[in-house]
Amino acid sequence: MSRLPRPRRPLALCRTRGPLAPPRPRTLLALAAALLLLGLTALGLARTRLDTGAESFLPPADPTARATERVASAFGGDPVVVLLETTRPGQLTSPGQLAKLLALEGKLAQLPDVAAVYGPATVLNQVAGRAQDLLAQLVGYRDGLYAEAVRTARERGAGDAAASAAGQSATAGFDLRYGPLLIQGMPAGLPTLRNESFVHTVAFDQAGDPRPQWRFVLPRADADAILVRPRQGLDQRAAEQLVQRIRGTLPTVALDTRQVTVSGTPVVAAGMATTLRAELPLLGGGALVAVALVFLLVRWTTGRHRLLPLLSTVLATAATLGLFGLVGRPLTLPVIAVLPILLGVGSDFMTYLERRAPRRIVVTVGLSTSAAFGALLLIPVRAIQDLGLALAVGVAFAVGIALLLTRWLGAPPPPEPSADRPEQAPAPARRRAVAAAAAAVVLALGWTLLPHLGLRSDLRGFAEGLPATEDAAHVEEVMGSSGELTIAVSGPDTMTREALAWMSRAQDQLITGHGDQLRAVLSPPSLLNFLGHTPTDGQLDAALRLLPRYLTSSVISDDHQLAVLAFATRLDDAQRLLILRDQVLASLPPPPAGLTVELTGLPMAAVSAYQSISDDRYLSNLMGLVAAGGVLLLGLRRRADAGRAVAAAALATAAGFVTLWITQTALSPVTAALGSLTAAVGCEFTVVLAEAARRADAGLRRAVGLAAAASAVGYAVLGFSGLAVVSQFGVLLAGSVVLAYASARLLVWLLPPGAEPAVPAASAASAPSPTANQRPAVGVGG
Repeated sequence: MSRLPRPRRPLALCRTRGPLAPPRPRTLLALAAALLLLGLTALGLARTRLDTGAESFLPPADPTARATERVASAFGGDPVVVLLETTRPGQLTSPGQLAKLLALEGKLAQLPDVAAVYGPATVLNQVAGRAQDLLAQLVGYRDGLYAEAVRTARERGAGDAAASAAGQSATAGFDLRYGPLLIQGMPAGLPTLRNESFVHTVAFDQAGDPRPQWRFVLPRADADAILVRPRQGLDQRAAEQLVQRIRGTLPTVALDTRQVTVSGTPVVAAGMATTLRAELPLLGGGALVAVALVFLLVRWTTGRHRLLPLLSTVLATAATLGLFGLVGRPLTLPVIAVLPILLGVGSDFMTYLERRAPRRIVVTVGLSTSAAFGALLLIPVRAIQDLGLALAVGVAFAVGIALLLTRWLGAPPPPEPSADRPEQAPAPARRRAVAAAAAAVVLALGWTLLPHLGLRSDLRGFAEGLPATEDAAHVEEVMGSSGELTIAVSGPDTMTREALAWMSRAQDQLITGHGDQLRAVLSPPSLLNFLGHTPTDGQLDAALRLLPRYLTSSVISDDHQLAVLAFATRLDDAQRLLILRDQVLASLPPPPAGLTVELTGLPMAAVSAYQSISDDRYLSNLMGLVAAGGVLLLGLRRRADAGRAVAAAALATAAGFVTLWITQTALSPVTAALGSLTAAVGCEFTVVLAEAARRADAGLRRAVGLAAAASAVGYAVLGFSGLAVVSQFGVLLAGSVVLAYASARLLVWLLPPGAEPAVPAASAASAPSPTANQRPAVGVGG
């Protein structure tokens, strides 16, 4: 009896999935998620923006930094300085040139994002206009006093002589106070810019030098300065556009000058941003090619898997930068250097997985590296915090992407049989003892030298290597300063007689005691010095009404609750500025009740950042070691590996400190936390090397060397940057990777981990036990 053919299952119910079978829902979901993440990354990359301003290197939570921001909100940010130099003294203050200079200052004031413009032509024009009003009102007021006294005397029956004497007596006090002003003003002629005698009298002294109160716009007889203060909170792109507009406005006015220089903190920051924007593709592309060559030239896995570490870290880098763009966080100077760094460090984890390192170890060392970088968030400088955040997030992305790629692409191929020589026998105890003693000496010496290493906190040093620094140096030479130390006085009313008297005493004491380092720029006492030392409330109110708001608004807020005394100083040596700050605070007299006095300005905020980084040297270098070690203790099954890793990272950091001391290389705010940066890779190398030694896996050991080479190359690419601070940062960190790898090899050699069976435990448990015909081999005497 023949059997009927078995009915075939419908195609939809078949378990067999042919090449045309529809993808599984999980695959579609994963693909959609990947496309969404790629889209978000692209959107974030399109929204990224740079911030290379000096403010990014200041402590945001510091009281001085907050006070500086408050003053800048009221009076404008750090100015763009337009320095105009002529061939002969007073050339730009001649009537013809002064009119053109006034037109230029007016055009600059109308540019977008400009809070205020201060220039010699506008200052003289405002003084001329107010001088006319002031003289007219003073003469009218004196005539009124005289007429009222004469009328009152005659009503009392006095004769002509007695009435005239009463009038003269009534105006005697007025003449004593305001007579010098009238005498000074009237011989100069009509107060107008066309009157060269008036201009010369107001702007210059008898020797032909600019008067001290106008030095901020007339630094020399043959040089004029225009200060363009941008509005507070201007982002980097807007600041760059403002600098471009200022440069574009200058040729529109034909001034008789021999040299025009545009400088200032916004200009230097714009130059840095332009350089970095041009360098970023070159540095990133160079790092990409260099790291790719490392993986391609070294035989460590099959050909089609050699670039997987690079793929994972490129995706992680893009995701990190995209995340910054999505959340609207600008890329500061250290973060811009993250691309080459992540290309080296982020590729380590895929390399280990390709050599079949245990996933638990790879994930744990990845998290410890991320924690070491994340410890930089504790440093109170925004740029350093951004660096730590970017590196921590980037490493976490790199680990996650490496795990996903390994899962999607399947298990890596089995490692090729090692052609290395067999492991050498343990070294004699004497050699280990000598090496351990040498390591202990380096460890103790390096950490002892840490407080004695130089710390460079010169903000201009970050732009070293750019043409903008040469312009800044020239402007500083002519102006005699590169920054402003500002004394901010705040309270219910800063324009009282008591407050003005205190400001006058404070200004006099600072000029007398620190005139070699401070030069008065502009202040309420400077503007109101014609009132004398003891004006009445009425005289003070009248003077504030008569003075040009153009000038008073530069040092007095509209509500009179904030006033500033600005002093020019040099923004060079942070240690000198720290001493100056303490001396200024000690020399200031006690303020009147109800008033608060604060030292503000970029130099003082830079000093706060310098002091914070300098005082916390041990904390900033140890916290990365502690963070990485804590993660290893929690994640590793063998706690000895965690101790070995921390010891290796501490040794590598100490060796780095010794190297810096020998080469007389100063730390910068970016590299001051060298311990945390070194711990990130030092702990990782040590743990994986210990695992390779335990398994006698020469391929995994070579993978650590390959990872170290890729990391060092990624760092070293930064050495080709045109910015000295970026170049030094890359070279220093490349050296730290070499030291970290050497220290890891040394610690694993000094403290060798226990050996493990070559066969995994699960396979060994399931293997058949030896039979009578399979006796274990024994040696002589076994």
